[in-house]
Amino acid sequence: MKKLAIQLKNAHKSYYLSNGEEIKVLNGINLDIRKGEFVALMGESGCGKTTLLNIIGCLHPLTDGEYFLDGENIGEVRDDYTLAFIRNKMMGFIFQQFNLFSRLTALKNIALPALYAGEEKRVREERAMKLMNSVNIKDRANHKPSELSGGQQQRVSICRSIINDPDIILADEPTGALDSKSGIEIMEIFIGLKKKNKTIIMVTHTAEVAKYADRIIFMRDGKAVDNNYKLTSNY
Repeated sequence: MKKLAIQLKNAHKSYYLSNGEEIKVLNGINLDIRKGEFVALMGESGCGKTTLLNIIGCLHPLTDGEYFLDGENIGEVRDDYTLAFIRNKMMGFIFQQFNLFSRLTALKNIALPALYAGEEKRVREERAMKLMNSVNIKDRANHKPSELSGGQQQRVSICRSIINDPDIILADEPTGALDSKSGIEIMEIFIGLKKKNKTIIMVTHTAEVAKYADRIIFMRDGKAVDNNYKLTSNY
């Protein structure tokens, strides 16, 4: 059995309004995700899917509970520098709205995390071009986001997320802004990443997209009500 990549124990997350009122979002999540596993998070709007993804991505701290990443308890880490290092080294983020820098070319958008990691220009741009070639957008290297289709922008986003070769890919509705054909093409890229033993956690509201995952975690009212479900898939 593969080693755990992520483990949450009795994880709680609350936000507090200016008047001190507590808004509970996660209510005691217990979750194990193994290395190389492709997991989909599903549930109604407001059930805590994106909050859980942000906890896993070290973007938000837990209010209570434990979070183990690759066996290390990082749930109580509050140092911004350490958290930024973990994110840049171990995780890649993919968003529904792409979050590309409008003034940068596709190539430079992809290379940006490698720049933050201290890679020299030649090395990071060679890696970026190789990634663009792998998803068939090499000819768009010098185009800015406004000159790309939605599917092309999402491919740029995916390449950016994996340029530092992270072990974990976190995707929030990665096909939500795409047509069905582009969505299928993006999910085929995800399957390729899984075959390279990447751990993938994806938020989606679409059953057709969730079918690509190894299992589905259904959430309701801040809890994981079923975390071992599998839809029929061709993969």
